[in-house]
Amino acid sequence: MRLLLIRHGQTPSNLKHLLDTAEPGPGLTPLGQEQAAALPDALAEERIDLLYASTLLRTQLTAAPLATRTGLEVVVRDGIRELSAGDLEMRGDAEAAETYLTTAFAWSAGNTGLRMPGGENGVEALGRYDAVVAEAAATGAETVAMVSHGAAIRMWVAARAENVDVDFAAAHALRNTGAVILSGTPGEGWWAHRWEEHSIGPEDSGPDTSGPAGEAVEGVDG
Repeated sequence: MRLLLIRHGQTPSNLKHLLDTAEPGPGLTPLGQEQAAALPDALAEERIDLLYASTLLRTQLTAAPLATRTGLEVVVRDGIRELSAGDLEMRGDAEAAETYLTTAFAWSAGNTGLRMPGGENGVEALGRYDAVVAEAAATGAETVAMVSHGAAIRMWVAARAENVDVDFAAAHALRNTGAVILSGTPGEGWWAHRWEEHSIGPEDSGPDTSGPAGEAVEGVDG
């Protein structure tokens, strides 16, 4: 299965660098709406068979133009929502950001019993994401697009892709409508073919709006 994991478009909380993970969450900024509108053309060469979004409003709004172009119904699943910030919710300070991502990447490295302060642990976070990916794979679809969230995508890919380690994922951001493209199956494993840091729609020219993250590269293996 070819799996496209796409981060949602820009939100007001992204502009403020807030850990905004609760449902239903904010909508999109005008730029975020432009980014969502650009997805169908940006992904025109992908023959998408299934389209998923999380239970947070921003992913559903981002997926809507792609659903219109492809004629697909958006399958909404809680499992691919953002990692719950717990006690860190709506904080935008450096300490909170460091705790949040350090915890997430500890899960990727195998310390899945660690718990986000006041939130979920790695067993729960990886388990819910795995369940949605497994559901999609079981349908037999060849190409599946999932509009999800930056930290959740980076954490899951670092844990599950054979050629992406924690150091890479921690150092490489996903801007709004950035994407990671993988192939594989839940049983045989996953291989990342591309880590598209930059938006595949219009991009903010200002600081990285993916929250706490580092610089990114164009691809994993081309």
